[in-house]
This record gives sequence, C-alpha cells and structure tokens, in this order.
Amino acid sequence: MQPSPNKTNASRYITPEGRTNLSEELSYLWKVKRPQVTQAVAEAAAMGDRSENAEYIYGKKQLREIDSRMRFLTKRLDELIVVDRPPDDTSTIFFGAWVGLEDINGKLFRYRIVGPDELDLKRGFISIDSPMAKALLRKIEGDEVVVISPNGTDVFVVTSVGYEVQK
Repeated sequence: MQPSPNKTNASRYITPEGRTNLSEELSYLWKVKRPQVTQAVAEAAAMGDRSENAEYIYGKKQLREIDSRMRFLTKRLDELIVVDRPPDDTSTIFFGAWVGLEDINGKLFRYRIVGPDELDLKRGFISIDSPMAKALLRKIEGDEVVVISPNGTDVFVVTSVGYEVQK
C-alpha cells in the first residue's frame, strides 16, 4: 500500500493514469484482499481462545489497516481533479509535463510533474507539491531553475518540456 499524502497540504490534481491506479487499488482491497483477510480471521477465530491467537490478532490488525486505506481512497478519489489534457501552451511547464534537466555538472535528469498520490521517484514522477516541481512550474526550455530543498540549493537548466504519455 502506498503512503497517503499529507491531507492538509496535498494538491488535488492527478493524471488519468494515477486515478486509474488508485481506483484499481481500492477495487483490489475491496474485492480481493479484504475477503481473503476476513476469511483468515474467521478461520483463526474458529481455533478457540482469541486473546492469545496471533493469527486472529494480526488478521484483525490487517482488517483495520485495509479499512483505513479504503476510507482514505474513497474520500481522496471523490476530491481529486483529473487533468486529462495538456495545457494550451505545451512549451511551458505545468502539471503533467515531462521535464528534462541538466545540472551544473552536466548530469541529465528527467521528471514528470504529477499529483502527490502518484509520487514514484524510480519512474521519475515528482509531486507537484515538491520544491523541485514548484521551482519548475511556468519555466520553458533553456530557463535556469534554482531549487531550494532541505538538502541545499541546486541549479538546473531546462533541456526539454513535453506532455507525451509514457509508460
């Protein structure tokens, strides 16, 4: 299960792919995972004394976690705003953009600005709420970007901006 974003500060924007992933997670939890755990709890309860039954206690804990995640996903899906088309000006960095960057040492980076529910650094997905994304918004190819983060200050040059959907 993915960590949930800070509810008070989290942006409500999400890509269509991100919304699909959250919907699929909710469906999996409701239709597959919860029934499996419920069955396991019922079987553990049938073994007798529940107070010292580790399988029963663990199963009940799992059910609470699943129910909590399902409540969060249901509420979150209701409040999300799906951004399903590129902006009119595709040369400028906005939500959903793939951005190529080069640092002062010549190292290249590629990120996509997505909603906080889609954060996945291994895929290059950064949250629109991150210092990097905030610094990139409204920039164009060739612009210099100064990113102030808890780790210090970094300088990049925007090498590309695109809105193509990549897998």
